[in-house]
Amino acid sequence: MPRAGLDTKAVVAAGAELADEVGLAGLTMGLLADRLGVRPPSLYKHVASLQELRHGISVQAKREFAHQLARESVGRSGPDAVRAFADSYRRWALKHPGRYAATVPAPVAGDEEDRRVSEETLQVLLDVLAGFGLPEARVVDSARAMRSALHGFVTLEGTNGFQMPRDVTRSFHFLIDTLIAGFQTDPPDRAFEG
Repeated sequence: MPRAGLDTKAVVAAGAELADEVGLAGLTMGLLADRLGVRPPSLYKHVASLQELRHGISVQAKREFAHQLARESVGRSGPDAVRAFADSYRRWALKHPGRYAATVPAPVAGDEEDRRVSEETLQVLLDVLAGFGLPEARVVDSARAMRSALHGFVTLEGTNGFQMPRDVTRSFHFLIDTLIAGFQTDPPDRAFEG
């Protein structure tokens, strides 16, 4: 008999919290069962496998992340929107490292739920970039540049990769201002060949 109050949603939510503590790669059914005060076989009444649990965490995390980014960026445009998006991205990723790791992979082909929640985050980013009036050829490149820069920074920061004696937030703002400057300039045409 399943523990009272324990259902798939509660198991996934507890798994997400635990992943933030131990890392997504460190999450096991045994650790989660201990956290929930049940035996590991009891979890399989709610999630079929560790893979299914991680999928549930990924979908939940992508939805939470998209809502956070949208909430912080709404009503802003241009550089102000980029700064709000970037600051929100950084805060959320550092506060929820396990969940953030679950947001990184692209959806598996045929997984419509994951595709939909993944597109929510992408749409927020595209809406933020829309304020720059970029030519269509630059939108994807700009979105990839911003995502790569933010992901790289928060990944390094989250693993204590910045040890030089300068405030990390100042460096982060320098990165964002550099991206903004790039969005506001016309690069050589060769960048858009092919």
